[in-house]
Amino acid sequence: MKIILTRVFVDDQERALKFYIETLGFVKKNDVSAEGYRWLTVVSPGDPNGTELLLELNDNPVVRAYQKGIFEQGIPAASFGVEDTHAEYERLKAQGVKFTMEPTEVVDRVIIAVFDDTCGNLIQIQTLQK
Repeated sequence: MKIILTRVFVDDQERALKFYIETLGFVKKNDVSAEGYRWLTVVSPGDPNGTELLLELNDNPVVRAYQKGIFEQGIPAASFGVEDTHAEYERLKAQGVKFTMEPTEVVDRVIIAVFDDTCGNLIQIQTLQK
């Protein structure tokens, strides 16, 4: 068994797609509309057949409440692995990304940083140092 899909709820799919592609560097995998619903996924460029991230519209009141609640509590909606959290922090910060947590070693050899994805979520990046 393996994870093939995970999701983040977003308040604007077009803005999310732009941010996740242009700023974070993901690539679009699927963009299918049917009966008012849009199935929009991105993947890592180095793993085009890997786990897909669904950018799902938060048009359900329960989803909006959940998303707002975890955001307000400072809880990341997703966590992405990076080679170097410090370098990625600097790259994203230079592009205007707003961080709520600068790179921090949270446990031995694990460095994380947290940013706002502009679509209603906090996203964590992390590096496990060898």
